[in-house]
Amino acid sequence: MDDSTHQQRRHVLIHDPTLRDGHHAVGHQLDADQLHAYATAANAAGVAVVEVGHGNGLGASSLQIGRAKLPDPVMLTTVRDALTRSKMGVFMAPGWGTADDLHAAVHHGADVVRIAAHCTEADITERHLGIARDLGAEAQGVLLMSHMASPDQLAAQCSLLVQFGAQAVGIMDSAGHYLPADVIGRIHAITEAVDVPVIFHGHNNLSLAVANSLAAVEAGAGIIDATARGFGAGAGNTQLEVLVAVLERRGFDTGIDLRQVLAAADVAEERLMKAPPVIDSIALVSGVAGVFSGFKQPVLETARREGVDPVDLFLALGERQVVAGQEDMIGEVAQQLKAADR
Repeated sequence: MDDSTHQQRRHVLIHDPTLRDGHHAVGHQLDADQLHAYATAANAAGVAVVEVGHGNGLGASSLQIGRAKLPDPVMLTTVRDALTRSKMGVFMAPGWGTADDLHAAVHHGADVVRIAAHCTEADITERHLGIARDLGAEAQGVLLMSHMASPDQLAAQCSLLVQFGAQAVGIMDSAGHYLPADVIGRIHAITEAVDVPVIFHGHNNLSLAVANSLAAVEAGAGIIDATARGFGAGAGNTQLEVLVAVLERRGFDTGIDLRQVLAAADVAEERLMKAPPVIDSIALVSGVAGVFSGFKQPVLETARREGVDPVDLFLALGERQVVAGQEDMIGEVAQQLKAADR
């Protein structure tokens, strides 16, 4: 078998965080009927993993970043009830979520647990990856805002995640900042450093999420994240149904039924969102500046309140390398811009 034949037959696992990352787009206000309807459709399509929860993960519902309509246990049991083929996934960033949240999530049927850290802080995941393994869940480690680190740094951090027990590791393009060449360099470095499946999670601020995801697969990634209609913060995520069609056309096997995933995308558009994500001016600038996509609404609200240009505010936040969890910096930087204009 030559290399091209091997590539054409390689399986790519699709991880679907529509019901978690998509939550950012609606202020974390999905209800039980919406969760159940989409999970049922994704399950029918053969999506490997359906991830659910507050947009920022387990335990993150709060006044600071938004209270979810439903508590974590209700979201988990609702989705678990709909899944007969698909696994259920959860996401947790230490500091927002705790060991108790992990225990509860697995108790309510989570099969896959993702522990997230900023791209240079893998060491904070050790305890929680160990807990996930001890609970019998599949433990994965992901690095946020990964454009802020070099390929070699990411490879070293992913190696640490594996040492801590991660059974798959990877990177999130949290700001939608990457070009395909950026992805190839980073995924190649990580695949050379670890012997577990490698994950890529894209955002569409520069209209490159599908292209970047394909680049990741061709560089060796085995798990790709994508959401129905790209449902997610700002310009949205890699669009699930488009990615499935592109990968299948390129010769990769996803195990997902295209007609059924198109139907699931229709359910998502009709039931979950007011309108599919678009790349508007602010989402584009967020990607150029390398700022977390979830900052879009807070930046717009703060810019309006303080009377500053949201483009200037995003660029200033990018210069300061602000990351998720530093939402309080938005107001501080806006006030600095306002004072500078006087």
